Formats: sequence, structure tokens, C-alpha cells
Amino acid sequence: MNKLELQKTANEIRKDIVTAVHSAKSGHPGGSLSAADVFTYLYFKEMEIDPKNPKDPDRDRFVLSKGHNAPGLYSALAERGYFPKEDLVTLRHLGSYLQGHPDMKHIPGVDMSSGSLGQGISAAVGMALAGKMDGKDYRVFTLLGDGEIQEGQVWEAAMFAGARKLDNLVVIVDNNGLQIDGNVADVCSPYPIDKKFEAFNFHVISVADGNDFDQLESAFEEAKTVKGMPVAIVMKTVKGKGVSFMENQAGWHGKAPNDEEYKIAMQDLEKAGEALCQK
Repeated sequence: MNKLELQKTANEIRKDIVTAVHSAKSGHPGGSLSAADVFTYLYFKEMEIDPKNPKDPDRDRFVLSKGHNAPGLYSALAERGYFPKEDLVTLRHLGSYLQGHPDMKHIPGVDMSSGSLGQGISAAVGMALAGKMDGKDYRVFTLLGDGEIQEGQVWEAAMFAGARKLDNLVVIVDNNGLQIDGNVADVCSPYPIDKKFEAFNFHVISVADGNDFDQLESAFEEAKTVKGMPVAIVMKTVKGKGVSFMENQAGWHGKAPNDEEYKIAMQDLEKAGEALCQK
């Protein structure tokens, strides 16, 4: 996929996110939207995966450590062909397999059930270690929130990954600067994030704009060259990216748009899509 195709796909994923959360009348749009571009890059360019064979033992793995951003992951999986897009409107509905947090037993393409913050990275580290022990070439990617890394378990997992030189592991931090209670720096500052991962023997790649595909490509290409240590990609993003009234607003961390807000959000994204079609 070229850059323009990735941008168009990310815009579709954003529409899916807003539609699913609106239909559910609950969920987490802010962080799903900030991560829409990295979801797109991973599932449409970076990872060795096959939607027709989601349990392929040699596939790359992805763990959504910040599991509440399930609308973003589900939208990417649906766009990639793991299950019908039409099912996204059943998000969080009674009886739907698309629960509020990822469930590996019922959702095709989900490699790890997650939602308890801090735990996903531990599972990803375990998968990476298993790959090394089994002599496999697959890589493991995990996405964390910048609020999530306030959890101590994250750093236990990082210490282990660094000590075991797990160079098949890529940890991505979605540094949108906001969590449910406000600015991450005010709640319990995780900064400097890059220096912390460096201290745990990670190769750190800082991305100034994690909503830009050129910068994402540069980061993931660099990650491929790293040997002998795990990689941490720390990317600055915009919470609520793509929806005018949600951008950089902590209040949209975990709230669904009403009918009027949904209409405005979809108009924003339709305009963005039209602009991309004219490129």
C-alpha cells in the first residue's frame, strides 16, 4: 500500500471507530482515533499476517495492551477482512462477539485478550520469548497508552525484555498526552518516556508525529534493523485525531457521541476523505 492508500484506509478506520462507538452508546473514541494511523500501518503494511489464516503459527503477533481502544483494533481488523464491517455496529451490544475489550476466544485476528492496563505488554514479551525459544522468525508488536505506562507491571515486562535481548519485540507508546483524568503530566508524569525505555536496554525511536505515515514508515523500517535488543517506538499523536471537537480533549477518552455529534464527526471525516480523493 502506498501512502495515499494508507491515508484513505486510516480515514475509513476512523469512520468505523466513530460509527461503532456511537452505535454502542459507550466506548473509547479518543485513543482509538489517535492510534488509527499506527493500526493502519501495522495491519496493511508492516505485519506478516493472513486474514484467511488468523491462527497461522508463523504470523506476526499484535497485542493491544491499552485494550479499551478496542474500537480502533476492531475497525482495522474489519477493514483488513478478518470479519464483516457490518458487525462493527454491534460493538458492546448484548450477545455480540465484539466486546468492550478484545477477546481472543471469539474475535478472529485478536492474538491476546486485554483490558487490564499494564498486562498486555507482559503477554507480548512472553510471545516474543516463545518465538526465540521455538526458533521462529515472527515478530511481536504491542501498543501501550501513555497513561497506561504509569502501571508498574509495564516496567517489569520491559526489564525482562531488555535483559533477554528480545529483538523480535516492538513496543509502541501512543503518546497523545491525555488520559481519562486529564493531562498525563499532571496525573502522574511518565516523562521522559524515551529515557526510561533506554534504561531498560531498549533501542528507542522517537516519532514527532505518529499520525504521519512517512514518519511511521521511517520508524518501523529502523526497527527492522535493530539486533540484540527490543525496540520502543514512542510516538506523539493527537487524541481524537480527525474529529474536530474531539481533538486534544480528555473528555472524549471514554464517551460516545450523541446523534448530533455523530453527524458532525462523520462530516469531518467525509471531508477528509474527499480531500484525499483529490490528491
